[in-house]
Amino acid sequence: MTGLNKGVGKVEVALKWDPSPLGAPSHDLDLIAATYTADDPRGEPAYLVHFDRRAPDGTITLQRHSQTGQGFGADEVLTLEFARIAPAYARVVVGVAIQQGGGRLTFGEVSGTRVLVRDGHDEVAADDFAGVAAATAATVAEFVRQDSGTWRFRPVVQGFDTDPASFSALMGSVGGG
Repeated sequence: MTGLNKGVGKVEVALKWDPSPLGAPSHDLDLIAATYTADDPRGEPAYLVHFDRRAPDGTITLQRHSQTGQGFGADEVLTLEFARIAPAYARVVVGVAIQQGGGRLTFGEVSGTRVLVRDGHDEVAADDFAGVAAATAATVAEFVRQDSGTWRFRPVVQGFDTDPASFSALMGSVGGG
């Protein structure tokens, strides 16, 4: 949190992983943000941000996208600007899905996985997916708009054994609101 009753502000979710072994299919992990309306905070997402997309109003943006895990620093970075999100939206869930194009792949089979959540310059959560090693997708963060209008962050690492398309429909079931 950035201070007493201020809620979260501009948040960055950064995902890292090591490239696949030489000769093996590329490991492709994707950050996904699912945004829910105040009228249906646990139903179908109003919109998704993934694969080089951004929110319709520009408040959630995928800044960096990798299909191999190669390079320095974070492989994927998602930026969320909560002060600018319209009041019609009350909940955002962020997750990570592993593309399954090269055959079934779990977090335990991808080396060097790590997700970091920062609120401004403060690291508020980090995880290495060890607790969901058998999963092919996982939620990592839940953000909920409070009655005061501020947003509250809650780390919520929950694994799923599903493909990326089905995962987006399951993301709303996590967390405690």
